[in-house]
Amino acid sequence: MVEDLLEKPIELFRNGDIDGALANLEETLASNADVPELHHMWAEFANMKNMEAQEDVIPGRKIMNAYKMAMELDEENMEYIADFASFALECRRIPVAVKEFQRYARRLELEDIPVDEVLFTASRNIVDAVEVMDPSRKEAMVQPWLKQALEWAVGALGYSTEEAIATLSSDD
Repeated sequence: MVEDLLEKPIELFRNGDIDGALANLEETLASNADVPELHHMWAEFANMKNMEAQEDVIPGRKIMNAYKMAMELDEENMEYIADFASFALECRRIPVAVKEFQRYARRLELEDIPVDEVLFTASRNIVDAVEVMDPSRKEAMVQPWLKQALEWAVGALGYSTEEAIATLSSDD
């Protein structure tokens, strides 16, 4: 059933009609508000529209709310958490992004999955976002974010924090 609901907006999107895809999703959501995939797809397409236009044609808050709705309806979907966190980071809402990426990381840990590419990319993007706010990277507020980003970057390389420190500290 969900596939049937997604078929038309995907077709419109593939044909380059992002506005039509968004309109179709909005229409479909009116009678299917309990389908998380619809909220998520709408948020993804709306974000793409803004990126293509290089401005906020669709308010970021509206996109953020669509991601949140998808996450509320399907709390176990790690893709929704990662996409929401990435969007929050794009909007320079670093505390929200870090919190959601931490939630994503805990889910990975529960499934015995090591730090993945999502967190590796997030670590780089967090540092980039911090440098926009504080080029010196010395403000107390940004230190926990930088520490978390470093832990994920090192973890994605297959090292624990302690192993990385030992390797970087050795004279070998």
